[in-house]
Amino acid sequence: MSGLRLISEWEDGGKRLDAYLSGYLEGYSRTYVQKLIDRGAVLVDGRPRKASFRLDGEEEITVDLPEQETLSVEPEDIPLDVVFEDEYLMVVNKPKGMVVHPAPGHRSGTLVNAVLHHAAGSLSGINGVLRPGIVHRIDKDTTGLLIVCKNDAAHESIAAQLKEHSISRRYTALAEGRFKEPEGEVDAPIGRDPKNRLRMGIDPKNGREAVTRYRVIDEFRNYSLLHCRLLTGRTHQIRVHMASLGHPLAGDTLYGGRSLGKEPGQYLHAGLIGFVHPGSGEYMEFEAPLPEYFAERLKKLER
Repeated sequence: MSGLRLISEWEDGGKRLDAYLSGYLEGYSRTYVQKLIDRGAVLVDGRPRKASFRLDGEEEITVDLPEQETLSVEPEDIPLDVVFEDEYLMVVNKPKGMVVHPAPGHRSGTLVNAVLHHAAGSLSGINGVLRPGIVHRIDKDTTGLLIVCKNDAAHESIAAQLKEHSISRRYTALAEGRFKEPEGEVDAPIGRDPKNRLRMGIDPKNGREAVTRYRVIDEFRNYSLLHCRLLTGRTHQIRVHMASLGHPLAGDTLYGGRSLGKEPGQYLHAGLIGFVHPGSGEYMEFEAPLPEYFAERLKKLER
């Protein structure tokens, strides 16, 4: 840790603590400053304060800045399907079987390894050294569109839109069975399954709000093809909600779905994403076609 001592000016009176520090600490985003404050690394006249604390002016402010971490994730020349890219962000179409960020058992071959090579270091650092540029994620066996941010300003903008539920996200899902109603909404909180840490589950007491809207767009003998829209973004949300209706996703053995042979994992594709661009302020929307294995499965079901 390296210490920094500041004295606020009389003119700084009325400013929020986080706003004052983010304006003073060049290269550090406001979100990062807020995390420092929450961790107790910032003292005002020797006392910890909240990020919203209003300065009077002439306070002594001390900041313990953590030493810069050495990035332990290596860039890898892995092919990427980049749907859109500019100086703010990338929209990437993730393939099946690719983990988004490094984790125990997956230190290489991830989307982060690939974008580190592709973007040559131009990624936001808000989520730390193991998740540069990553503001949201999809499961290993879910395919489709992800936003990767190239700087902290873009990251904060996209994160705010996710928090406000203003980003459009439409998934295509193959679920077991036929639905009684052609469309509906599942509003059921989701939390970690206490008996199996790999699973999530409906948890009315301790779970976090989770809302999924779905619409049946095609039917087969024993399956239904759905469009699902996320109003929230919880881990395994669509998988948990569809299983709670008695319609687990095809191939999703973790939540009671039947295996479909050589293509393990759930049939779920993040096919559409729309957001307000952090730079231009314009709404942008992108679509990705179904991956080949998914499209082939539908052809077999039609036959």
